[in-house]
Amino acid sequence: MNAPESIEPKLSSGVATRYAGAAAGPARPLAEAELAARRQRSRRATFIKWLRKVHGWVGLWGAVLGLMFGVTGFVMNHRAPPLKISPGAPRVSEVQMPLPVPAPKSPARLEAWLIKELKFDAGRTRIRKEAAQPVEWGDRSVMQPEHWQITLFKPGANVVADYWVGSQAISLKRSDNSLMTTLTNLHRGVGMNIFWVLLMDTIAGSMILLSLTGVLLWTELNKRRTIGVVLVAGSITAALLAGLS
Repeated sequence: MNAPESIEPKLSSGVATRYAGAAAGPARPLAEAELAARRQRSRRATFIKWLRKVHGWVGLWGAVLGLMFGVTGFVMNHRAPPLKISPGAPRVSEVQMPLPVPAPKSPARLEAWLIKELKFDAGRTRIRKEAAQPVEWGDRSVMQPEHWQITLFKPGANVVADYWVGSQAISLKRSDNSLMTTLTNLHRGVGMNIFWVLLMDTIAGSMILLSLTGVLLWTELNKRRTIGVVLVAGSITAALLAGLS
């Protein structure tokens, strides 16, 4: 006995036509409110996708220097007891250097001569000038000559030069920093030029932008989450202001 080809019931042609017409009937037009909701969800999804790209590129820009800032910031946070972390002591050397004849007539000229003579590529300098004045020495008063102090800075080292006007030599004290101190000086911008300062400003700005985009990505522009973030941020700000006042 042969098995039937199919166990499904066969419908008459009229019934089948009615079922097919019901299945392939005209699509229901979407209401205006539903269309607006779909458009809003599409815009939100597009914005969140763009926000992820911005977050990723900004994070990539600040990744390397941000890592350095994290390490040096940790060390700077532990520069005093308790839990002090020493960045390493500098290597200090002192020497007396004869001045050219005639000697420089101003602190600025002496500074230029020092930079050229020492081949010290200083990112920043500081000049202090003390006028000649009488000082008590034992049971008599003597006239102390004018004093110039010139400090040359760069991240890895600094030089302090002391010169008493009329002397034929200048006292130099050089401090060579450890690697961690050098990185810490880079963090603080010690002895750096304007280009480095502006570069650090971009890294600081990228950290702020990373924080903001990270919060927005977490909320996904959901109203409840956004309101919660605003309330928490407002509470923290109010607590900080109350603590500082």
